[in-house]
Amino acid sequence: MIALRAQQPGLGLPPSGNNQRATVAQWIGPVKVEIDYSSPAVHGPASQSNPAIVDRRGKIWGGLVPYGLSDQGFGNGKPTPWRAGANENTVFTVDHDVLINGQRLAAGRYGLFMIPGQTEWTVIFSKKSGEWGSFFYESANDALRVTAKPRNSEYREWLAYDFVSRKPAEATVEMQWEDLAVGWTIAVPKIEELYVSKVRERLHNYPGFGWQAWVSASQWCAQQNVNLEEALQWADYAIKGAFIGQENFQTLSNKAQVLAQMGRMEESAAVAKLAIAHTTATPVLVHQYGRQLLNSKRVKEAMAVFEANAQRFGEQWPTHVGLARGYAAMGEKAKALEHAKKARAQAPDEVNKAGMEALIRSLGE
Repeated sequence: MIALRAQQPGLGLPPSGNNQRATVAQWIGPVKVEIDYSSPAVHGPASQSNPAIVDRRGKIWGGLVPYGLSDQGFGNGKPTPWRAGANENTVFTVDHDVLINGQRLAAGRYGLFMIPGQTEWTVIFSKKSGEWGSFFYESANDALRVTAKPRNSEYREWLAYDFVSRKPAEATVEMQWEDLAVGWTIAVPKIEELYVSKVRERLHNYPGFGWQAWVSASQWCAQQNVNLEEALQWADYAIKGAFIGQENFQTLSNKAQVLAQMGRMEESAAVAKLAIAHTTATPVLVHQYGRQLLNSKRVKEAMAVFEANAQRFGEQWPTHVGLARGYAAMGEKAKALEHAKKARAQAPDEVNKAGMEALIRSLGE
């Protein structure tokens, strides 16, 4: 009786077979993906009735884990897939709709099963996620099936899931055990729209109680070239919104950038002129705005900002830095070199001095 109770799930006792529970989670942008599983070892007990530890390397695939469906001698009496781990269901959870190997899977919690093969595997996402193992698996509960190719991998004693590739809108997750790995991709479609949706929600909560959040939100939209009409509304709200709006260099220059991204260049230039003339403008802030334009390959606009900065603030740091970088971007090396030397002499610290010296060297002196 003691041995039987030790195997009973849900009592908080040591896991059957010492297959410890594990969880791996990964964010793909604003979407959270989580896999909960029990992790068997290559060196494990021969069976529940024979707990002596044995070396099962080379006997996992096609042996301990059969190829294809298998009759486990218990449950609904039907051939079943592998539970993709040990003990309880392996569970795959995602909090937003995603594409698995290009196929849609709705947000939810799924039992994760696999049908191993020598050259191809089937990965199954089942609507049933709260069962023990796969003894009562029914294909009618499948939400999605995708195929995956196994590959040889570095040896892993304990079964593990790992996100081996991560991009802004996509990740690849692998099941890795012994000398084999099987992976599939998880992609978030229209991720920019999802970001905008979440930002919209948060602007109506505590983060929206300050102009800075509205600037950040509209600036991101401009940088990504998405949701520009609403981004302009957000930029305007940062300037004159009830209770939080402020007209200052940051809010005005941000609106200028949004207008430029919308192709409304005359309006953008007029607002940028107001920003540079504003009492809150500083030579550093104006320079940073010019650098943003330069990084966006808007060289002529950036040069106009650098020139306006020099006209308003004269010899203050970093007006000559901007002119040097602006002329360099325009291919006028002699003028760029002249201003880079002046900026080197004005540098307030060794870091900025080194930056100017690097620019001078790149200009070919």
